[in-house]
Amino acid sequence: MHARLIAAGTRLPVWVDQGYADYAGRLGAGLRLQLIEVPVPRRGGDADIVRARAVEGRRMLAAIEPRDFVVALEATGRPMTTPELARWLEARLAGGRDLAFVIGGPDGLAPEVLARADCRWSLSPLIWPHGLVRVMLAEQLYRAQSLLQGHPYHRA
Repeated sequence: MHARLIAAGTRLPVWVDQGYADYAGRLGAGLRLQLIEVPVPRRGGDADIVRARAVEGRRMLAAIEPRDFVVALEATGRPMTTPELARWLEARLAGGRDLAFVIGGPDGLAPEVLARADCRWSLSPLIWPHGLVRVMLAEQLYRAQSLLQGHPYHRA
């Protein structure tokens, strides 16, 4: 299965790139995770925020394939335990649709992106730096996959 992480922001700190690459690389052939970075438009006053989020949203939607199962990463989304995530991932793998995870910029995801999402997932009710969410997402996918494969990485 192919998965894309469509994330707002470019030129993140080296530790973000390294952490993401480490966990994404561990996934292997069963779940290939590709990062697509969407530039964050400049923001000014309130009107610029709405325009910038709309531009960012159009760029994200352009990176989503029509058959993708789209997952919006949102603090208000559905929380899952690791075993729940593993079962969810197993169902997605069996479903045969590629995955597209979307992480918005500083002002969140555009309404059009949220409308396209098949589900909303919360890693935590806390707000995290968007770069850190990239690393956390890749790690959690690896953890769920390792649980499904009986690999000792996950210990509860």
